[in-house]
Amino acid sequence: MTHRTDRSLHVAGLARVEGEGAMHVRVDKGEVVGVQLEIYEPPRFFEAFLRGRRHTEPPDITARICGICPVAYQMSACLAIEDACGVTVSPQIQDLRRLLYCGEWIESHALHIYLLHAPDFLGYESAIAMAADHRELVERGLALKKAGNDLLETVAGRAIHPINVRVGGFYRWPEPGALGRLAEQLRVARDVAVDTVRMAAGFDFPDFTQEHEMMALSSPGQYPIEAGTLVTTGGRAFPARLFEEHVIEEQVPHSTALHAHLNGGDHYLVGPTARYTLNSSALSPLAAELAREAGLGRECRNPFRSIVVRAVETLYAVDEALRLIEAYEPSGPSYVDVPPRAGVGYGVTEAPRGVLYHRYELDADGLVKTARIVPPTSQNQASIEHDLYDFVSDRLELSDEQLQWQCEQAIRNYDPCISCSAHFLDFTVSRS
Repeated sequence: MTHRTDRSLHVAGLARVEGEGAMHVRVDKGEVVGVQLEIYEPPRFFEAFLRGRRHTEPPDITARICGICPVAYQMSACLAIEDACGVTVSPQIQDLRRLLYCGEWIESHALHIYLLHAPDFLGYESAIAMAADHRELVERGLALKKAGNDLLETVAGRAIHPINVRVGGFYRWPEPGALGRLAEQLRVARDVAVDTVRMAAGFDFPDFTQEHEMMALSSPGQYPIEAGTLVTTGGRAFPARLFEEHVIEEQVPHSTALHAHLNGGDHYLVGPTARYTLNSSALSPLAAELAREAGLGRECRNPFRSIVVRAVETLYAVDEALRLIEAYEPSGPSYVDVPPRAGVGYGVTEAPRGVLYHRYELDADGLVKTARIVPPTSQNQASIEHDLYDFVSDRLELSDEQLQWQCEQAIRNYDPCISCSAHFLDFTVSRS
């Protein structure tokens, strides 16, 4: 194609992401001079909804923010409320929370890998189109996702917006027999997860290394899911209560989601590649072996290879779920009492898409005075724009159709949950 400097490209909508948004690229004299990932869904006001509600309510209310990762919102909310009220749950409850979270990682990652992202690498516009030629891949992905959904249902009552989670623990312990039967399904899912890593590793990836600062939880002796200290590749380490001292959010004109950056630093990245880069040594032996086989080193800085990292994390989550089920021995109450008191509490967990922060201020009666929620996609928005700037700059000679396709794939590397952040993508390139 002959290079043009005066074209305008408009994409009506980006498929295979959650929510609605737009991308605008401005080119002047053959150079990219601006990239905006616009999130234009109206604000959802969940933080305002929470004001005046009882301290026991945030886990159920915030779960409605996302139907793909409700457990993440429930767990961060529980941790923050319990922190405000000065309560620590038992090791058994902590383990059951981790087991529940494994189910969410499995179902969310399987959905992304097989139905949202694999069609890009195999040259299909959708998973439905891909199924016509690769029915077995779609069926494999659905089976893996079902294993995660069944784990959520067994532990927490249902797969979407679980009903067994409460501040202080769970309303009831799952039946050991039900978890034993689930283990049989998960052992089959583990073989599927191994195949998933090998499939993803076989895709063709562009050479696109990015040197962002990365942030994730870190927890001694285990890969981070539901607990840990926040660490960055730049050497920071801080607890949840200091999150707002290190992370600054600012409003930008083109987005209903806030942009985040590190205090005194630049944009940063959260999510699977950040978790892996900061915690790869904590993977289970099988997951670590498959990561090496897939060609992943100690870190991953190519966002296109994030699909491989998600596959490795899926395998880890299945492995970890089996370990937790084998060790499951419920004893005592399934929850601890959390009496109200005035205070401020903080909670951070690793949603499938990355760090999810909650902060609640309670009055003496346990009513929520203020709430703050910082989801992964809003933290990543500035880094996504930065990556797209570099990505588009190297591909200006492409046709409109080719550039649209590749930009959509690049955005899906981050599995953005736009609705969580405030949210399809209109895509415009203006050249002058």
